[in-house]
Amino acid sequence: MQKKVDLSIIILSYNTSGLLKNCLLSLKKVENEANFEVLVVDNGSTDNSVGMVKEEFPEVLVIENKKNLGFAAGNNSARDYIQGEYVLFLNSDTVVNKNTIKKTLQYLKEHQDTGALTCKIKLPDGGLDKDARRSFITPWIGLTHLFLKLDLLFPKSKYFGKYWYGYISENTTHEVDVLQGAYLLIRKGILDKIGWFDEDYFLDGEDIDLCWRVKKKGWKIVYYPEVSIIHVKGASKGKNTSTKKNVSLGEKLKYRMTGVNSMEIFYRKRLWREYPIYFNYFVVVGIKLLKFIRIIKVIVLD
Repeated sequence: MQKKVDLSIIILSYNTSGLLKNCLLSLKKVENEANFEVLVVDNGSTDNSVGMVKEEFPEVLVIENKKNLGFAAGNNSARDYIQGEYVLFLNSDTVVNKNTIKKTLQYLKEHQDTGALTCKIKLPDGGLDKDARRSFITPWIGLTHLFLKLDLLFPKSKYFGKYWYGYISENTTHEVDVLQGAYLLIRKGILDKIGWFDEDYFLDGEDIDLCWRVKKKGWKIVYYPEVSIIHVKGASKGKNTSTKKNVSLGEKLKYRMTGVNSMEIFYRKRLWREYPIYFNYFVVVGIKLLKFIRIIKVIVLD
């Protein structure tokens, strides 16, 4: 008799074979913490990621996309295959620590008003991945965080450090606006109601948009730092030492622009009606300027 699956873990991978292997090995070490299944969605990798998973982790279901569909569409590829009541979106460049799955799943079960949550996400050097908890980027937060960088000067200020919640201890459980897709645990029922990830986003922004829709339905979103994972970060984008040499300049430009493009998509979809039309066009011009600045930085510094 097949055991009941409580949790479905979806791992999206694109040319991260070595990191994906480490991630899957970490899951095998905690397989007694919950009745979970693992699904790897491969976005057209050319580094034998699929072969590695099939050979070394035969219990894992592999969904093979013929090309890189991006984060949103890639993860959505698994929606017809999962069996769990809860879904964990987990990055391939992560290592899951002991008790993380057990305690985050337990928290979600015990707090019926919470729709989604994450754990503490640590970088390899032990520091906090600040993107684990974020606020929605309103025009004010966009100005103070993206342009003026005032959160770097006043990280603990409620006015200037709001984007990364710098005024709240990283060791405190609290409600947030946005979770990072690196470890995003959510009820499947909510996903089905809101339509999973919005595929207008290719890479970056889809987790923000998802959280926006979850909160609009009245659910809480929680940062729960009692347990943690390790996040290498940026593996598919060529933003870390181990993969940087494998990503061309053209790909780097494409990936770095996705974040700015996502800002404009999110603003037009979710915030456009909140402000006067003249102010909206002012914001869009600011986003275009930010895109130009990032292009120059990629060409000159990378």
